[in-house]
Amino acid sequence: MLIIGGDHLGNITKNLEGQGFQEVFHINGRKTQSIRNHIPSEIDIILVLTDFINHNLSKSIKRRAQEQGIPICFSKRSWCSIYKEIRSISTCN
Repeated sequence: MLIIGGDHLGNITKNLEGQGFQEVFHINGRKTQSIRNHIPSEIDIILVLTDFINHNLSKSIKRRAQEQGIPICFSKRSWCSIYKEIRSISTCN
């Protein structure tokens, strides 16, 4: 899983591991250059924290995820919102 946005994740990483995500990568998303050309191949889902990301980076990530066929979800930083979005992606697959 790749999380984009937010400076610090706090317990979100631990909660995601409890949901079965073994590796959680984090990019704070302050700069549009955070993800240069492509999303790493080991990423199986992308979570964008909408409270902490600029619009151009969000649009760029969405386009790249679609090109690579990676599911993407957008959420606020609260665990309730993140859990809801992840469950909706999991039930679709």
